[in-house]
Amino acid sequence: MAGSGKIQVTTTAIHDVLVIEPKVFGDERGWFTESFNANDFTEATGLNVDFVQDNHSFSRQWTLRGLHYQMEKSQGKLVRVVAGSVFDVAVDIRKNSPTYGKWVGVELSAENHKQMWVPAGLAHGFLVLSETAEFLYKTTDYYHPQSEACLAWNDPHLAIQWPLPQGIAPNMNAKDSAGLAWDIAPKL
Repeated sequence: MAGSGKIQVTTTAIHDVLVIEPKVFGDERGWFTESFNANDFTEATGLNVDFVQDNHSFSRQWTLRGLHYQMEKSQGKLVRVVAGSVFDVAVDIRKNSPTYGKWVGVELSAENHKQMWVPAGLAHGFLVLSETAEFLYKTTDYYHPQSEACLAWNDPHLAIQWPLPQGIAPNMNAKDSAGLAWDIAPKL
């Protein structure tokens, strides 16, 4: 763990996927947190990133979005939840990475204020655990639909341990339901 005093950074099994915990100041009135500060982020992580786009999604319980990535204009993402909770997953699809083919998952919630830094070159997705969730993320490049790809959420090679209750199927759109198997999906 490292930190600037204002944010705490924890590495994961994919060393450049980071869990970011901003300091939360609270009292009987409520709480305050600085959700992003470029100087503090750089000091705590050693990364100097420029975000160009903010995205905000709303989803219902057991919605699974992903596992998305772009072959061109690959995006780094700083993700967080402002209402509800999700199980957030990053998969390393960088062929030259020591963690190629590995995944990490972290629960992000409005209560725990955790964020996850997902560097460019990783596929990303999440499963909504609460009744509803609002998910926000900053990206380092613009959405490029022409080069978007999607990995199958349930690919046996990846064996992601999604916290779905037995007998519950995830709620997915057609694009995510048609995600590609690991063996045939394009990689970076």
